[in-house]
Amino acid sequence: MKRLPISAVLAVFFGWLLWSVSVRQAALFLVGIGLGAVLAGQRFGFTTGWRMLVEEKDASGIFGQLLLLALAAAMAMPLLGHFPELTAALGPPSISLLVGAFVFGLCMQIADGCGSGTLYKAGMGIPMNTAILPMFSIGSFLGSLHLGWWLDLGHTTPVGLVTEWGWAPALGATLAALAVVAVGVAWYARRANAALGRAPRPLLVRKWLVGAVLLAVFATLNLVIAGQPWGVVYGFGLWAAKVANATGAVDLAGNWFWSQPGNAARLHETVLLDVTSITNIGILGGALWIAAGKPAAAKALTGTQWAVALAAGLVLGYSSRLAFGCNVGAMFSGISTGSVHGWIWVPMAFMGTIFGLRIRRHFGF
Repeated sequence: MKRLPISAVLAVFFGWLLWSVSVRQAALFLVGIGLGAVLAGQRFGFTTGWRMLVEEKDASGIFGQLLLLALAAAMAMPLLGHFPELTAALGPPSISLLVGAFVFGLCMQIADGCGSGTLYKAGMGIPMNTAILPMFSIGSFLGSLHLGWWLDLGHTTPVGLVTEWGWAPALGATLAALAVVAVGVAWYARRANAALGRAPRPLLVRKWLVGAVLLAVFATLNLVIAGQPWGVVYGFGLWAAKVANATGAVDLAGNWFWSQPGNAARLHETVLLDVTSITNIGILGGALWIAAGKPAAAKALTGTQWAVALAAGLVLGYSSRLAFGCNVGAMFSGISTGSVHGWIWVPMAFMGTIFGLRIRRHFGF
């Protein structure tokens, strides 16, 4: 399949959304296509950037992500300050967040992808990520079933810096914190490379710069059109929940998460009305367009590696729900819209990544 027929299918689906669903959902589908095309075309991988820093002492991926966060915050926070109908990606600091973020960081290295990474790599036809995607969805759904219990272990009220301080101080504090992280990462990379007897690699490369700018723009469009920040994992859990609800496999009426009005409503309406689902579908389409139907390069896996990868995908989904998002929903959207939980998520997930890389090496991925 070449790009022309893929473009035609995407255009027809866009037209159908515009005619039969809503202008907003059609616009969000285009935003999703843009996100998928950038993620796949620039290979802007959150998981890969973290792995590059730990294993190769190459900070370019991390600096690309820091630039993305700074640009997105500079666009999102003034909008949140001036338009109260827009919402931030808030999550409660909690035991659930601490455990979920750590486990997510561990599993994303084994599964070679976070939420967005799994999605765009599945769109590109990479076998492992394609197989992991349904496992991720099931795991996210299972996590939603247990989230109420996890929150009972201890949680506090979500804290939004824009609401607490105003958008300008919130933005200033966020940019200052990102600058501190940048200095720390640069220092670590320089010291680590010096210990290995080599010069540090360039901190920024064109691929990460272009990806950061484009992703920040598309994420801001998502915020304006949807009224909420870019997210990924909610859509995964919703897909599995709708299957479970339709088949009667699980009674969701009394579940803490799915009995909440907004979630309950989404269970009984078409998935095409869910803003996260429609951008996820667009990401798949954008990645498929970049791949142009050509099989993506991927190493063959052993039976043990397949089993470990699929198990990691299931736990990845579960932990993402406990952590109120993945690298997109918790880290990127959380930090860029001023949620304190995003800053808690990052160090916990990074600690998990260190352990995940050891497991990844043990099984020969």
